[in-house]
Amino acid sequence: MAFSVPGYSPSFKKPPETLRLRRKRVRSLGADLSRGERPEPAPRRAALAAGLPLRPYPAAGRGGGPGPAGRNPFARLDNRPRAAPEPHGVPSRGQQQAPGPLSDPNQENGLPWEEKFPERTAAAELPQTSHRSFSESDIPSSESTELPVDWSIKTRLLFTSSQPFTWADHLKAQEEAQGVIQHCRAAAVTLPRSIQDPKLCTELRCAFQQSLIYWLHPAFPWLSLFPRIGADRKLSAKTSPWLNDETLQHMLMSDWSVSFTSLYNLLKTKLCPYFYVCTYQFTILFRAAGLAGHDVITALMSPTTRGIREAMKNEGIEFSLPLIRENGHEKKKASGTRLGHGEEQAISDDDEEESFSWLEEMGVQDKIKKPDTLSIKLRKEKHEVQMDHRPESVVLVKGTNTFTLLNFLINCKSIIATSGPQAGLPPTLLSPIAFRGATMQMLKARSVNVKTQAVSGYKDQFSLEITGPVMPHFLHSVTMLLRSSQSGSFAAGLYTHEPTAVFNVCPPLDRILDKETVCEELTNCGLHPKTLDQLRQTPVLGKSSLRNVEMSDYIYNWRS
Repeated sequence: MAFSVPGYSPSFKKPPETLRLRRKRVRSLGADLSRGERPEPAPRRAALAAGLPLRPYPAAGRGGGPGPAGRNPFARLDNRPRAAPEPHGVPSRGQQQAPGPLSDPNQENGLPWEEKFPERTAAAELPQTSHRSFSESDIPSSESTELPVDWSIKTRLLFTSSQPFTWADHLKAQEEAQGVIQHCRAAAVTLPRSIQDPKLCTELRCAFQQSLIYWLHPAFPWLSLFPRIGADRKLSAKTSPWLNDETLQHMLMSDWSVSFTSLYNLLKTKLCPYFYVCTYQFTILFRAAGLAGHDVITALMSPTTRGIREAMKNEGIEFSLPLIRENGHEKKKASGTRLGHGEEQAISDDDEEESFSWLEEMGVQDKIKKPDTLSIKLRKEKHEVQMDHRPESVVLVKGTNTFTLLNFLINCKSIIATSGPQAGLPPTLLSPIAFRGATMQMLKARSVNVKTQAVSGYKDQFSLEITGPVMPHFLHSVTMLLRSSQSGSFAAGLYTHEPTAVFNVCPPLDRILDKETVCEELTNCGLHPKTLDQLRQTPVLGKSSLRNVEMSDYIYNWRS
């Protein structure tokens, strides 16, 4: 029936015809055949001449005996040489593929990927925190015995090591209780450089329990209150009894105001090093005087909008935009960084105003047509809106203005959603130490042992996963523990809550701090002395954050 259809190509029904044409084309181009190739047997030549359909040669090792490996008749029409015949006992092509000029180099000869590219294998074994490929541009950003301070909040940490993390599992009741007491009493635990048997080290297990604790307000067992930005989908199916109850909403907000004020008072007296305020629109980092190189209390808010910035101005809150240069030429030259679109537009507006000012000094302003004040104002407002919700919109508040910001946030109704699953829910307060109305919470830790393929077979790969709102002090504390438990060798993938990555920006410092005096004043803030020393460092990560960390022989390599 098929041959009676007009315009039907008979050659489509005869794959042998296609194979014969391909053989002729290859021979006419002078392609070199492999040594072991044999001519077609007489019966197969006769069948091909008659146009009978034939099966291709069976591949070696698949029950067809020795012979040349078969090719896919529907592969690319190129002049690749056919594979050499495979002797008896050699694995089939599914297990071992013969190399060819166009074959994948990562699969040549069926060798393990790790054996041909050991440098790529080492990179692949590191936990990757993003969808970027591991390339030459991802070289270590630094190599030192200490990590730079990272003020962003992490949502997940994944540690990997060649040594097990069994010491982090199944803590005894006494060890858990001891860890809680150590946290409440701010006990500083010092471990040896290397622990021979971490699983039997009670001090290590108690210190790990101590480091997992953080404090949260408000707290509802059925709700995950971090992160708040972009959490509507996760909270949509949860029950919110205060949603349509204004009295309950007022009570929640009243308790939140008391807790917020308590945290600020602890910060002011240097009994709390820092804390976060997480709303459904933005996050604020409050830091005590002496941290991040500043001698006064600082607050970083990100991301912001023109509306919230105007409201802060109306309340008399003085603030600055660290990533928007007031004088484009000087600041841009000093920073050496490329400015964003919003920053460049703001600079161009300043330059335009300056250009008209010198015309007035020369007395020729009447002869030059310039835009009116309203047009300039509209352009500035447009550029301000363009940077909304971007890292460039980060706001810095310093000194006594942070107290004014506190009162502003308590009385600002816009920090609470009026619709959606977060409606009526006060912002989340996160702190490394206890405060009034706070609830003690624990980060979730889970260790997993897996088998990974290596050159000589399989090897054990151990991992430790920690989830929850991971704050800066915990990152430093847990790496100190792993330095001792894993003999100075481990890798980590760090997953950042992106709106907080900009907290690593380094605003201009007024003066250099007296580190000894600051250290004495912050002694009772509840952190380990070494952790506190790291938080006093000047941030160097800018708008980025730590993504990958690797320790080898007690030396850190990190990528941002």
